[in-house]
Amino acid sequence: MKGMRLMAAALCVVAAIGVAAGPARAQQDVKQQLSASSLLEEIKKRGTMRVGLSTFVPWAMRDTSGELMGFEIDVAKKMAEDLEVKVEFVPTAWDGIIPALIAGKFDFIISGMSITPKRNLTVNFSIPYAHSGQQLVANKKLAGGFKTVADFNKADVTLTCRRGVTSCAWIQKNMPKATLRQFDDDAQASQEVLNGNAHGWMASAPRPKFLALDNPDVAVMPFAENLTKGDESIALRKGDPDTLNWLDNWVLFYTSNGWLQERNDAWFSNRDWKDKVAKN
Repeated sequence: MKGMRLMAAALCVVAAIGVAAGPARAQQDVKQQLSASSLLEEIKKRGTMRVGLSTFVPWAMRDTSGELMGFEIDVAKKMAEDLEVKVEFVPTAWDGIIPALIAGKFDFIISGMSITPKRNLTVNFSIPYAHSGQQLVANKKLAGGFKTVADFNKADVTLTCRRGVTSCAWIQKNMPKATLRQFDDDAQASQEVLNGNAHGWMASAPRPKFLALDNPDVAVMPFAENLTKGDESIALRKGDPDTLNWLDNWVLFYTSNGWLQERNDAWFSNRDWKDKVAKN
C-alpha cells in the first residue's frame, strides 16, 4: 500500500511538471516561429535587401554616372554586407515613403527619417544612427536683416519646405503667420530662395548651409545654430521584434567602433564629393 502511495505521488509530480512545462514549451515554439518568419530570414532567403529612400544631399544623391552615393547609401551597403546579401535601392517620393513601406514595396526606410511620435504610431524605428537637425537659409535681399524666429513669423514672409518633412510642421507651429509653400523635392524648394520668390527655405542640416556656401551673394544663414535637433533612424514595419533587435544592435556596434561617425564626417563635415554629384 505504501509503495502504491509513493508511485501515485511520483506520477502526480511528473504530471505537474508536464503541466508547468507546457506553457513554457509553447512560448518557446512561438519565439522560434517568430524568428523563423522574421524579415531577416526572408531577406537572407531572397538574397536581396530592399531599401526605400528619397534623394537629398548629402544623405543620398546621384553621381555624374547616375549611381547613388551618400551617407545613407554607405549605411545600407554595410548592412547588406553584414547580412551577406545584395542591396536594392527603391527611390520613392517622400510623402509616400511610409505607405510604400507598409505596403511591402521594400524592407526598410533608410532616408534620413527622424523619429517622431506620429510616425512611430505607424512604423517601428531602430535606435538612431545619425543626429542632425533643421536649418533655415534666407534670401539675402529679402531677409538679410532677419535674426529671430519672430522676424520670419509675419504675414508678408514666404517660406518653403519639402512636403511631408518635419521642417514643414515646425514652420507651421513656430511661424504660423508666414505663408508656407511646400514642394515635392528640395531642389524646387531651395530654388525659390535663390530666385527671390521666398524669404527662406528650411530643411535638414547641412543642406541649407551648403546652399549659402555655394551662393554667398544670394543666400545667408540667419541663425548660428540649428533650429531643431533630430534623431535619424531605420524604419521598418511593425510586429517584427527579431529584426528590430538586429537593427538596434547593428547601430550600436557601428556606433561603438566609430564607423558611423567616420562615414558621417566624410559626408557632412566636408564636400570633397561635391564635383561628383550630378547637376539637377
